Amino acid sequence: RKKTLEAGRVKSMVMRELEKPRATHLLTRGDFLRPAETVEPTVLENLYPWVHSEQPLNRLDLARWLVDSGNPLTPRVVVNRMWQKLFGVGLVETVEDFGVQGTVPSHAELLDWLSAEFMEGGWSRKQIQRLMVTSATYRQASDAREGLRAKDPLNRLLGRQNRLRVDAEIVRDLALSASGNLVPTIGGPSVYPPQPAGVYAFTQKKKAWPTSKGPDRFRRTMYTFFYRSSPHPMLTAFDAPRFNVTCTRRGRSNTPLQSLMVANDPGLFELAESLADRAVAEKDATQTRLNYMFRLALCRQPSSDELRFLEEFFEDQRRKFSKTRVGSQSKASQHAWIAVARVLMNLDEFITRE
Repeated sequence: RKKTLEAGRVKSMVMRELEKPRATHLLTRGDFLRPAETVEPTVLENLYPWVHSEQPLNRLDLARWLVDSGNPLTPRVVVNRMWQKLFGVGLVETVEDFGVQGTVPSHAELLDWLSAEFMEGGWSRKQIQRLMVTSATYRQASDAREGLRAKDPLNRLLGRQNRLRVDAEIVRDLALSASGNLVPTIGGPSVYPPQPAGVYAFTQKKKAWPTSKGPDRFRRTMYTFFYRSSPHPMLTAFDAPRFNVTCTRRGRSNTPLQSLMVANDPGLFELAESLADRAVAEKDATQTRLNYMFRLALCRQPSSDELRFLEEFFEDQRRKFSKTRVGSQSKASQHAWIAVARVLMNLDEFITRE
């Protein structure tokens, strides 16, 4: 009975200091067989000289040094990364490098003030994020004005909000949400959403991809299982970084492959079908369905010209599918609605944060 209970316990590795720390040496030319002088644990005194006891320092001391109220680095790094998430570019553009080779802050006093607010607010990320998103700067429109374009083409002076293509994981999540299939379950093991066949045909070793069924098929993309040697094609196409390195600043490219991916990826095509079914099931009139589908995909009302174009496109697609012998008129209409959903999901606006 005891062995059964012990076998069912979850075990976790912990780090513990040695009673007698081992000696650590500098290595001559990096050769571990040629140790040089001994070194002791310490902090970066030239960055922030920290008053501490004479006892040998350990990992807990390092943690205390990092969040000490006199340390100028940690709060600035944190709020700068949060600013980057909200505005696309950090106040210090090189969020991964606050050293002498990094860029200077575009708004140094603002960065100092935000870091002070962050510390005085008990290091509450929720509080500082609310402060940012409720600011007049964040709530600006992203429309580029002629005068601003000439004076500040990169918008470093924050005369408007930035228009950003969403991160790789969010592209599919937007489609999941619009289609009504998004499973909001938090945590759990990785899942295997659909991906194009033959992805692993040219890798060094053939790998299995047991496409998930049921709710796991529609989990958020962050739960997607990945192979470091061959990540999911959609993540690669939309600039997801390598998963075996730390990345604090992603690139944002704009390539034809991304458009082809959104239009033809089997997982996204499946979600376009669900978006069409959702609109047809909820509404009756063609124009009402188009309006509803448009709002699900783009979170706004269509203009009269946009609605007219979608009506004409729908009717044109229905006529074409009727001539290709797809079956009954209802089948032709179903395919036409899917075509409309694919158009909406393949718009640049669909994967762009305004």
